[in-house]
Parts: sequence; C-alpha cells; structure tokens
Amino acid sequence: MSSSIKDVARVAGVSVATVSRALSGVAAVSPKLMARIEAAIHETGYRPNLSARRLRSRHSGTIGLILADLRNPFFTAVSRAVEDVAYQHGLRVILCNTDENPDKEAIYLKLMEEERVTGVIFAPTRQTAQTLDQRDIGFPLVLIDRVSPHGQQDAVVLDNSAASAMLMEHLHAQGYRRIAGIFGNASSSGIERHDGFVAAAQRLGLQIQTAFVPPQIEAAQTEVRRLLDCSERPQAVIASNGLLLMGVVRAVRAAGLTIPDDVAVAGFDNESWTELVGPGLTVIEQPLEAIGRTAMSILLERLDNPALPPRKVLLGGRCVVRGSTAALVLHAQAHARVKPAADSIPHQAF
Repeated sequence: MSSSIKDVARVAGVSVATVSRALSGVAAVSPKLMARIEAAIHETGYRPNLSARRLRSRHSGTIGLILADLRNPFFTAVSRAVEDVAYQHGLRVILCNTDENPDKEAIYLKLMEEERVTGVIFAPTRQTAQTLDQRDIGFPLVLIDRVSPHGQQDAVVLDNSAASAMLMEHLHAQGYRRIAGIFGNASSSGIERHDGFVAAAQRLGLQIQTAFVPPQIEAAQTEVRRLLDCSERPQAVIASNGLLLMGVVRAVRAAGLTIPDDVAVAGFDNESWTELVGPGLTVIEQPLEAIGRTAMSILLERLDNPALPPRKVLLGGRCVVRGSTAALVLHAQAHARVKPAADSIPHQAF
C-alpha cells in the first residue's frame, strides 16, 4: 500500500501541517527539521502529488535558475551556492541552460510560469535583458552577472568597470602600453568590462584595440590570431571571460609565441586551469559564492516584501597576479622586436 503524508508526519514526529509547509515551500523550516522530514519520506516511500499541490497553491515551492552556459565554471559555482541556500529554505531548484540563445530563454521563462515557480534567478542575454521590462512576468526575478538597461529588476553583479580598470592599472604598472581587449558580445557584462577598459586606457594614456566576439573559445582564437599577425602586435591581451581567455591562450600557442615573453595575457574568472597555463594567468577572481547567495537572499526578501524598490548589488573582484603579466622590462631585451614604449601614447587603434 502507498504511504501518505500522515505516515511521514508520524515517522518524523511532527504534525501533518508541518510536513505540508516543508514540502510546499510556503514557510521556511530549519535544515535539521527538513532533514528529519526527508528521512521520513525515504523510510515510508511517500511520493507527494506535485500536480495536485500546485493546483492548490499559488506556487510550487520551486526556484527557477536560468543560466547562460553550464560549461562555464562561473555558472556552475554560482548555481551551487543558489542550491545550497534554496535547500536551507526547503525550496527545490529547476536548472535550465540557454546557450546564450534568446529563443531558449523565452521558452524557459514560459516554463517557469507553467511550473508556478516561487521565483527565478536569471543570467539573460543582452537581447532578452532589453525586453524584460515589457514582459508580463508572474514571479519575482533576480538577475545575476547581467543587468537590464532600465534597472527594473533586482540584480547581483560584479563591479565590471572597476575590475577592468584593475587589470589595466596592473598592466600599466608592469610596463605594457599597447593592450588589446576581447569582449563577449552577448551580455551586459561584456559591455561594462569594455567600458571600464576604455576609460582606464584614456586615463592612463594607453594605446588600445578592442573587439566584441561571440562568447566562444573559437571566436576569441580567431580574433586574437588576427591581432597577432599585425606588424605591431599588442604587448598584452585581456579577455572578458573564461571561455574567451582560453581562446586567447590557444591563439598565442598556435602562433608559436610564449606568454609573457612575446605577449602578456590576463582576463576574468579564476578557473582552476588558469594557474596551470605557462607561468599562470593573471585574472580577476569573482566572488562566485557571494553572487549566488546574495541573489537568493534578495529573492527571499522580495518574496517577503514585493513592494521593495529594485536593487542592484555590486560586488568587488580580486586581481590574482601570476606570471602571465610579468614586468615588460624583464623580458624586453631578450625580444628586441618588442620596442619599449613611451610613457604616454595617444589613445588610438593600432
């Protein structure tokens, strides 16, 4: 015979109402109590009727997590933090991967409505972010890594402009004057990192070149190969995310060049592989766990108080300095083709 919710309550030593609240997500329960209830469910073999529960409730006690690319360790780490907090509050997580595709984003947003989710944490493409204000969304929405242009949704993001400036200041201090930047074209974070890159270059008197490419390893590799074929190639290249950074490294190696003797390399996302490439890659480390936990905290606050004004939380990054950006003067003599630059070079494309 199939077990019932009464059997679960008896084994867990709690009331039927407590079990119901824990499973529906209508009210938060402690992790200890949730563990007892889950153990009782396992012991009794109880299977809740989720369809019936959704019909009785305004929501399903489920959080939607719509991410751009699960291959990207950034999103993997953030999703883990979101799931940890959701579990502590008795909420389940539906995870969707969009591949930076606006059509898939629309499908998954519709799915969230059909599932009557409690709320959604979303990393949208720039195209979708621009239209969010025009959509009739029936659940609280918190954006991560990207923002909407009008700021009508809660958002948790890295201070992208400041992070780019941090990298530029480091390269300038190391003696680099000709710097190229490769930026993702699908999200607002790529634009913000580009803007910080350009502003810092103008302030420091650096000579720069920039390119926007799809957030793919191959796209970055192709663009950097073109830059390295120039008669006066850049002394350093910055990539705006981990996938593009990998493309930069591949292009440098394919050209038969060495990091940093021939070209310095820096970027975003302190992924495990970055410390294993050559002398190690200088990167901006994002507070991944803090991004996920802060997004969940804001979502829970929004559920408690829907009238709160939209909030944008900026989190700081940390520059992890490694050998890929060693001081230019240390290896300039060994590579005479890299000419020492003047202290101030006009801001122009090269």
